[in-house]
Amino acid sequence: MAKIPNPLKHYLFHPLQAGAAVFVYTVFRILPLDVASALGGWMSRTVGPHLGISSRAVKNLAAAFPEKSPAEIAAIVRGMWDNLGRVAAEYPHLSEINVYGPDSIVETIDEENLDLLLEGGRPGIFFSAHIGNWEILSLGATQRGVSLDRVYREANNRLVEWLYQHGRAAVEGALIPKGPSGARELLKSIKKGRHLAMLVDQKMNDGIPVPFFGRDAMTAPALAELALRYDCPVVPARIKRLKGARFQMTVYPPLELVRTGDHKADVAANMAQVNALIEEWVRDAPEQWLWLHNRWPD
Repeated sequence: MAKIPNPLKHYLFHPLQAGAAVFVYTVFRILPLDVASALGGWMSRTVGPHLGISSRAVKNLAAAFPEKSPAEIAAIVRGMWDNLGRVAAEYPHLSEINVYGPDSIVETIDEENLDLLLEGGRPGIFFSAHIGNWEILSLGATQRGVSLDRVYREANNRLVEWLYQHGRAAVEGALIPKGPSGARELLKSIKKGRHLAMLVDQKMNDGIPVPFFGRDAMTAPALAELALRYDCPVVPARIKRLKGARFQMTVYPPLELVRTGDHKADVAANMAQVNALIEEWVRDAPEQWLWLHNRWPD
């Protein structure tokens, strides 16, 4: 039997939630980017560490970095909240950012690797993680002439979902929600020779166990499955926050995919490559990764 919608949730809570989101979005949009980023960071690092969900970040960090003291872990958690608040505050300004402009707030490294997705008329996969301001990566691809169909988690609140899509309008390509319908759209996209963008650092309950920080983490295998099946180049990229609303975007050479003929083993080996690279990024700037994910459930 289908779940009956809760009228109070849909007709009261969702509009109130959307109204608050629009108000905050508008305030950050009016403010200059640097001011909005600083304010968002201050608000988030002031409130975030006191929220119950922060205990998950502390637990994850203690397991990933057993050598760090409680004070060091607390500092990383505070930095994580600062980064998350800045990402939210910078979101309304995405359309203003010229990644390759002469006075850009983004320093780019090896961005020509993006051009490899345009060669040969083949589909390609561009992946990253929730680190720095990950929203800028797709913007950098668009402004390089690479249109990306992005896999993302759709908001439960349809009014908030509209706001998300409005903020991402500066990036060319379709938004593909996670889930069964999204999986079908993803296959259609890659069969048409289009390029996909994936954030691959979240837990997937029905994924495969792949090492991450020395422990198996349930990992979505779709990236490796598609790359092997459709012979796609897989291009890693990350955004690192340098200071305030200033960033460094690095685009890496395509992964050298493992192809032994044992499909199951090849998928696991290639996802191990992906997780190892993301772990390297996180170790480099742990305060910029989203430690709130339930990446290693008990």
